[in-house]
Amino acid sequence: MRAPISVLIPTLNAESALPDCLAALAEGLSSGLIRELVISDGGSSDATRQIAEEVGAIWVSGAPSRGGQLRRGAEAAGGEWLLVIHADSVLAPGWSDPVQQAIATPGACYFQLRFDGGGLAARLVAGWANLRARLFARPFGDQGLLIDRASYDTAGGYPDIPLMEDVALARALGRNWRALPHDIKTSAEKYQKQGWVKRGARNLQIQARYALGADPKDLAQAYRR
Repeated sequence: MRAPISVLIPTLNAESALPDCLAALAEGLSSGLIRELVISDGGSSDATRQIAEEVGAIWVSGAPSRGGQLRRGAEAAGGEWLLVIHADSVLAPGWSDPVQQAIATPGACYFQLRFDGGGLAARLVAGWANLRARLFARPFGDQGLLIDRASYDTAGGYPDIPLMEDVALARALGRNWRALPHDIKTSAEKYQKQGWVKRGARNLQIQARYALGADPKDLAQAYRR
């Protein structure tokens, strides 16, 4: 019997962060959970591909659009479940136990977000993200998403858009989300560089504009600025 989970990681010049992300996945191999690793790249010019090849990952490449990368990666994956993780996120040790329990029931799950630095500001931002996911069924990709293939396909999969692809998929899945009692730690670098309040406020503004119907391409340009 094949292992049930295809791990899907979208990348773009991720050589510095990817090794830690991959190292945390090792327990999924030893516990028989991980079938394959799919890295869907958006045109990296660093050593991302070399790292992927060293660990035997399936390599998928295409235009640098998070939604498009995830869609292409999912199409290449053969597992009954998809575990979607960002390259700068690291699952806390022991993650395989709650995941093993979760895959007994079809649906969609997310981990509890934590940041790798930032003190009180980091705890507040992460706390809001976890609360938003629980109250509104809107987990984001940096929380780590575990979705069974049938539910993913029924929801239409990731849309090929450059931003808000995780919100679009979460919306399509409806209330079919469960919180996993385990942490995933993600990089605080962007918040630390731009300021926790400034970055958080801009994220909320972009989310509000998307909810009001703004074009994801316009939002992606604003996000990069």
